[in-house]
Amino acid sequence: MSDQIKEVIIIGGGAAGFFGAIACADANPNLRITLLEAARKPLAKVRISGGGRCNVTHRCFEPAQLIQNYPRGSKALRGAFTRFQPKDTIAWFEARGVRLKTESDGRMFPVTDDSETIVNCLLQTARDSGVKLLTGVSVVDVKKQQKPGRHEDTKIKFEVKLKNGEILECDRLLIATGSNRFGYHWAKDLGHTIEPPVPSLFTFNIKDSRLQNLAGISVDNVRVRLLETGQIKLEQTGALLITHWGVSGPAILKLSAWGARVLHDNNYIFPLQINWLSQYNRETLRQHLSKIKTEVSKKKIFGYCPVDLPKRLWQNLINFLEIDQHKSWAELGKKELNQLVQELIQGRYQITGKGVFKEEFVTCGGVNLKEINFKTMESKICPGLYFAGEILDIDGVTGGFNFQSAWTTGWIAGNAMAVEHHGERSQNTLRSLAK
Repeated sequence: MSDQIKEVIIIGGGAAGFFGAIACADANPNLRITLLEAARKPLAKVRISGGGRCNVTHRCFEPAQLIQNYPRGSKALRGAFTRFQPKDTIAWFEARGVRLKTESDGRMFPVTDDSETIVNCLLQTARDSGVKLLTGVSVVDVKKQQKPGRHEDTKIKFEVKLKNGEILECDRLLIATGSNRFGYHWAKDLGHTIEPPVPSLFTFNIKDSRLQNLAGISVDNVRVRLLETGQIKLEQTGALLITHWGVSGPAILKLSAWGARVLHDNNYIFPLQINWLSQYNRETLRQHLSKIKTEVSKKKIFGYCPVDLPKRLWQNLINFLEIDQHKSWAELGKKELNQLVQELIQGRYQITGKGVFKEEFVTCGGVNLKEINFKTMESKICPGLYFAGEILDIDGVTGGFNFQSAWTTGWIAGNAMAVEHHGERSQNTLRSLAK
């Protein structure tokens, strides 16, 4: 009996931490599971997600398609999503009385449109499963304590030191602290490599006369591209929202995620190309505008917009090109026509900084994924240590994908902590890593 797992500690009372604790308790009711959260109220990110509605997951049930929404971590998550994916998340919550609904863009929310529904479900399920939740408890240090014994690898314990001086011991430890510097520090102390954390999912600051006084205007099917990225092609298509400070919307947020590192490395000063009419290329748009010149020759260019753009944006672009407001379409010269095509299809804007995406902060970077066994979420370097959620170098685009990776990695880690025995498997893992 001395070799059996008795104590499990989870640091971090967010989505991944709660899911890990509950999965572990359900898989092995004989364990003593303690969930530590530094804040007085756990699940802070769940509460504010989706404007307070909680974007639980995304209705994408094919792992091969699902992983395409993760700028970092897609390869590692492929196998993980075959074990626990959005379909399983939906079933998990529905089994506990929480029904989810799907919106037109695939995002899924509780039918109540209230994040407290998800929070209360997780809190109640953790209580019912026997998880001991300690809030307002700050961890200041984590150490590996090697206990002497015949089967040395089964004797590894961890010491978790609290701010009040108390030291807790456990056989298995799950760090699910999110993008938290203390979590990174403990992981590093326990032998892990940390990919430098930088922001992901943010808006672009742009000061430009073409966008002036247009805050609140949205354009569908815009293609945005980061220029001068060498061999890397960073572009996204989707809706774009003009804001007081620049641009936002799904296309921009996705581009910020995929371009997180290159933008950070350039201090968020970078050229951006906007194709306001992604359904056209240069030639098809030129043909369309040439046809317009003939069909509505007497109409003023400034007052007649022949493409699917908000009128005020069209007029800002005409002013930027210094085309006379009184000029008719018949009077538009070849040079001006080419300039107009260029501006609509390949307009160049200068990003001068980044904003934030509401209260939802996502970070790329974290524990190097090559050091984690994604079948169990256990460290390949430190047996008995597990990771889940955003502390890993995983991040998704907006739409419920970040929560899904938290549910998945938490569920896998929780089940693995409950039922696995270190023994020979850990020694083999260490030998393969050494190779």
